[in-house]
Amino acid sequence: MTDGTRLRPVGAPGTETPGTGTPEAGSPGAGSPAAATAPSGAECPRFPLADRPGIGLDREYLERFRAEPLVPVRMASGRRALLVTRHADVRTVLADPRFSREAWVNGTLFARKSTSLALVTSDAPTHTRRRGEVQFRFTHRRGEQDRPRIAEIAEELLDRLESLAQPVDLIAEFTTPFPYRVICDMLGVPIGDLDLLLPRVTVMMSAGRFPAEEVDAAHEAMYAYFFEQVARRRRAIVAGEPGDDLLTSLLTSAEENRLSDEEIVVFGFGIMMAGGETTASHLALCVLQVLRTPGLAESLRRDPSAIPAVVEELLRWVWFAGTGGQPHVTLEPVELAGTVVAAGEVVIPLTDAANRDGAVFADPDEFRPDRTPNPHLGFGHGRHMCLGVAHARVELQEGLAAVLRRLDRLEVAVDEGELDWRSQMFMRGVWTLPVRRRAPGGAA
Repeated sequence: MTDGTRLRPVGAPGTETPGTGTPEAGSPGAGSPAAATAPSGAECPRFPLADRPGIGLDREYLERFRAEPLVPVRMASGRRALLVTRHADVRTVLADPRFSREAWVNGTLFARKSTSLALVTSDAPTHTRRRGEVQFRFTHRRGEQDRPRIAEIAEELLDRLESLAQPVDLIAEFTTPFPYRVICDMLGVPIGDLDLLLPRVTVMMSAGRFPAEEVDAAHEAMYAYFFEQVARRRRAIVAGEPGDDLLTSLLTSAEENRLSDEEIVVFGFGIMMAGGETTASHLALCVLQVLRTPGLAESLRRDPSAIPAVVEELLRWVWFAGTGGQPHVTLEPVELAGTVVAAGEVVIPLTDAANRDGAVFADPDEFRPDRTPNPHLGFGHGRHMCLGVAHARVELQEGLAAVLRRLDRLEVAVDEGELDWRSQMFMRGVWTLPVRRRAPGGAA
C-alpha cells in the first residue's frame, strides 16, 4: 500500500516537541563519501508535500524525486529531514537496524499517539517479540485458508449492494465494510459494533484533518472498547469457555512470551486501523484504475486468473501514502545513496517513489497490468513489512474479482474531476466512489 498530508501544529499530540532538532552532520574523513544533511535554509520544501488529486504519483513530485536520491525537506516543526527516493535505498532504510523508528519520539507525521500502532513504531527487540507473538495468524497459508470466507463476505456485501438504487457509493457499501468484516471475524468483534468503531478509526487516521482533541478522544474510546473486549475474553477463559478468536489466542499463549493486556489492546485496535482503512481506500482506487483502463475490466472478466498480477501492479502504481512515509532516525553515521548521513538525522523512505524507479521497473510510468516480475514495495520491506500482507492480497484479489464478476457494465457515475479526494489523512484515496451500471449496449 500506504499520501501528501499535513502535519499537526507544533506541540499537538502526535507531533515533534520543539527544540529536539538533530545534531549537525560531522565532517567526512579523507576519501570518504560526502556527508549528507538537510540544509538549514528556507530553500527546503515543507514536508509532507501538498495534497494533490490523482491515482498515480504526482508528476511534479516524481520529477523532483528522480532528480535527487536524498531530497532535503523541512517538517512543520522546523526539523530537517531527508526523503529517500530510490528503490535500493528505501529497502536499506526499511531493513537496516541503524535506521530506528523508535527513536522518532513523539514525532509521528500523523495525529495519533505512537502507541496506536505498536508494531509500526517499535524496534527490536520489542518489535521482534510483539510480532513473533501474532505472526502465526498472518501467514501465507492462513491467508489462503481464509480465502473462501473472505470471498463469501464479498458476495454477501454485493448481494446487498445490488438491491440498492443507483448510483451507489462503492466505498460505503463495499470497499469499507469488506476488510472490516474480515477483521471482525479474526478478532471476534461483533459486526454490529462497526457503526461505532469506524468513525473513530477514520479520526485516528487523521494527519491534520481532525483537531487534536478529537483524535485524542477517538483514541481513548478505542482503547476503552478493546480493554473491555479483552476483559470479556479473560472472563470467558476463567469460566472455561474460551473463544476461538485472535484476542483469546493471545491471552492464552505461552506465558513466557505472552503479550501484556495493554499490548493486546493496542494490537486489537491497531489491526482495525492498519488493516481496515488501508485496504478499503486502496481497493476503491484499484476499481477506479481498472475502470479507467480501456478494455481491462472486460479482459479480467474473461480471464480472472490475470487478477493477481493486476493487483500487484496496482500495488506499485497507486499513490498510497498520504504522509509520504514513516520517519526513521539514524543511530550512527550511515552511507546512503553514496553519501554519509550523520547520526541523529531523520530520513523518510518513500515507497511510492521507489515504486517508480526506472532502475528496477521497465517503463515505470506506464500502468502495465501484466508486469512481471514486480518487486514493488507496496507492502513495505524488511522487519516492518506489512504484517497482514497475505490477507491483504487475498482481500484485494477477491474483492476486485467479485466486483467485476457481479457488477457487469460498471462505470463511475461522476466525472473524475468531481471526485472528492481525501486530504490530510494517513491514507490517500477518495471519500466516495459513486458507481452505476451502464444500460445494455451503452458505450464502454
